[in-house]
Amino acid sequence: MNHLPFCFKLLITAVFILQNPLFAEEKSAVGKIEVAVYYATNGDPSVAGDRLEKISNSLERQLQKQDQLDFLHYRKLGKDQQSIYRSYENWAEPLKPSDEVLVRFEVSKPRMNHAITLDLEFWFTRKKVLKTDLILNFQQPLYILGPSWRGGYLILEIKLVE
Repeated sequence: MNHLPFCFKLLITAVFILQNPLFAEEKSAVGKIEVAVYYATNGDPSVAGDRLEKISNSLERQLQKQDQLDFLHYRKLGKDQQSIYRSYENWAEPLKPSDEVLVRFEVSKPRMNHAITLDLEFWFTRKKVLKTDLILNFQQPLYILGPSWRGGYLILEIKLVE
C-alpha cells in the first residue's frame, strides 16, 4: 500500500471507516424530535403577523393550565422535525429559513424504553439563552417560556415523536 498515491489511501481509509459497524451505529437515528414555536400574548396577536395560525383548543387549554404560560392568545409560528443521532450535535430550525430561533440537542445517555436524555440549548437571535439536561418522554411535550417578542412571548414545545 506504500506505492499508492496519498489521495487513494485516504479514499480507502474513508470507505473503511464508513463501512465500519461502529460508525454505522453512531450515525443511526435513535429517535425524532419535534420543536414548535408559539407566540403568546394578552394583547393584539396580529402584531406577530396576520397569517399565523391559531393553535388547537386542546393545546390552548393545556398551556393555560400552567401559570407561566397562561395567555389570552396563541399563534403558531413554525415547527421543525429532526432525527436524533446518537453521537452527533443535532439542530432544529422551527422558523425556517430564519435562524432567529434554533434548538441544539445531543444525546447524553443511552436511550431508555420511551425516553431520551438530551443536552439541550435554546438559541435566540444567535445568543444561547438556555442550556439544560433533560429527559424527554415520547408524546409528553416539554414547554419552555422563551424571551419576550413583539409585545408577547415565545413558547417552545419540544417533544419526541415516533
